[in-house]
Amino acid sequence: MNSRYEIIVYWSDEDGSFVAEVPELPGCMADGRTFQEALVHAEEAIQEWTDTANDINRPIPEPKGRLHYA
Repeated sequence: MNSRYEIIVYWSDEDGSFVAEVPELPGCMADGRTFQEALVHAEEAIQEWTDTANDINRPIPEPKGRLHYA
């Protein structure tokens, strides 16, 4: 999957891993031992988030591609 949702990846000392957040999808985040692993896991989380939203008839936001509310 190659989504168009913005993914923010940063290092977390507390978790000892890279964290990837998807701001446009509430609660959608992942982590990984490397930057690349966190990004791959975020793409998987996006797919799972959208699949679940479809299953429960929850609206899925259109990706904006760049954070507009920071």
